Amino acid sequence: MSYLEVAKNAAKKTGDFLLKELGRLSSDNITEKGLNDFVTTVDFQAEKLVTDIILKEFPDHSILAEETGLSDQQSPYMWIIDPLDGTKNYIHNIPVFGVSIALMHEGEVILGVVFHPAADELFWAEKNKGAFLNGDRIHVSEHEHLQNALLATGFPHRKKTYILRYLQLFEQLFLAASDLRRMGSAAIDMVYVACGKMDGFFELGLSIWDLAAGEIIVREAGGRVTDFWGENNHLSSGYILAATPQVHKDILNLAGNYFPYNQNEK
Repeated sequence: MSYLEVAKNAAKKTGDFLLKELGRLSSDNITEKGLNDFVTTVDFQAEKLVTDIILKEFPDHSILAEETGLSDQQSPYMWIIDPLDGTKNYIHNIPVFGVSIALMHEGEVILGVVFHPAADELFWAEKNKGAFLNGDRIHVSEHEHLQNALLATGFPHRKKTYILRYLQLFEQLFLAASDLRRMGSAAIDMVYVACGKMDGFFELGLSIWDLAAGEIIVREAGGRVTDFWGENNHLSSGYILAATPQVHKDILNLAGNYFPYNQNEK
């Protein structure tokens, strides 16, 4: 099987498992692994399901997964996995969550798959091959102006010390844009930008497994993805801005007013 087919198969099977288990968690199945950061037994089970499928086909590949960390096989290929993006939604039985799987080759993301099981939406992209939703080619929206844009964001629960600056940026974007949404899953936010449901997405304090699959899908759909300073450090810094090209430019101009480029942000 190809890399893409394995990733799609793993995402679908894991998403089906998540749907089957939705609403069945008890408090005994939930642990706070960090401040305001939760993990469930389902996260671990889903992660094992993804990794088992991948390693069966590619046992010599490295894997970086959210819950179990890095399994380094000294391979040029590394799979980056978030088996349940949107854990808080999942805990509260809110059907907005996804499975995110990306493949890096020598440090570059070359493939991304995101599955939104509750909506039966399977997104994927390969480098230089376009982006797709359930087999149909997708593109970012044609909105060129921030005033017509519907934006997505996520609250910086891992960087609460930056909440005042974030809220200042939020206020400016709320006043300038058509509206904003807080979905609770960065992976879903990004693929919704890719297919034109949203026009832009910004957040800070994220991890590489939150972003890797979604970013290549947005790029291949014609969008632009950078950090808050227009550079390509988002996978390491956790500051992400993904949008149509013009909306990206407009948000970038505002973000710099509240998050100036300095050592405190990197």
